[in-house]
Amino acid sequence: MAKITTRQILIAQTACIAILLVFTGGLAVSYFHDRNNPPTVPTNADVDEPEEEESTTTTTVPEIDWHYDLSGKKILLSDGTYGEIALPVYADVPACSKELDQIVTRNGKKFYLENGAVTSEFGIDVSVHQKEIDWQKVKQSGVDFAILRVGYRTYGGGDINADTKFLDNYRGATAAGIKVGAYFFSQAITEEEAIAEAQFVAQQLRGLTLDYPVIYDWELIYDDTARTDNVPCEELTNCCIAFCDVIEASGFHPMIYQNKRTTLFKLDLPRLQDYDFWLAEYSTEPTYYYDFDIWQYSCKGSVPGIEGDVDLNISFVPYSAG
Repeated sequence: MAKITTRQILIAQTACIAILLVFTGGLAVSYFHDRNNPPTVPTNADVDEPEEEESTTTTTVPEIDWHYDLSGKKILLSDGTYGEIALPVYADVPACSKELDQIVTRNGKKFYLENGAVTSEFGIDVSVHQKEIDWQKVKQSGVDFAILRVGYRTYGGGDINADTKFLDNYRGATAAGIKVGAYFFSQAITEEEAIAEAQFVAQQLRGLTLDYPVIYDWELIYDDTARTDNVPCEELTNCCIAFCDVIEASGFHPMIYQNKRTTLFKLDLPRLQDYDFWLAEYSTEPTYYYDFDIWQYSCKGSVPGIEGDVDLNISFVPYSAG
């Protein structure tokens, strides 16, 4: 091993002292620089504002218009992507008032019993798709009412057309002693179009007497591209109100038709409480949370006098003319 001389030790000590002086001096320069030049804060950063002095002025908190039931009630639905999903319940929309165990089925027809007596009416809804109908046979089978399609708007071009069987069905049903109502199949995408549809319906119904309401039937098209694919919820609700208001001003009783999921997902229900509701839900019993007046429970019904399938309905309200 080589021997280290005294001169080499002195040189190494001197170098260490020099390095130490440079390092500590740099810290001192950095300290005083930071103290005299604090870092700047970006203009979009969150900055704590200085506390304001206590004020004697009283601030009025505006009252909030709550729509949801704050008790935590939920509507549970099944979704193909998310599985079970939950929707909050509207506090200002009446819940279903029907006692489900009082809905009975006899010979394929549903009835509602109160104190052992039938208080509902059994009905169908038809259009040109049912072709020629023997209304006397329909009446004899026990049908109390029929909702007739008066017209429709096409989902592609948006053209309004009359149902070519409406007047024949009206004359045949009324002659057989069946109560009648009317519906319009809507594909409106604006409030103005809904008004035009209602005006068309009012014109078609001029001079006719109806027992049941005139119904706004707006539907999504599931198996094709349609003009209604992206109608906003608020606009659809506006369409419902506009149509119903024109119908009521024309002297008829307005109603809204819709299926359960579209109702829950697309309609602002608190705004629609002035109108009767016709629910479409094909099941053994309704699971829709809110109240309704007519329930369309099947689209595969069979009624004597009608060729092929027909929609079946139960009305919990005994509608009548006048």
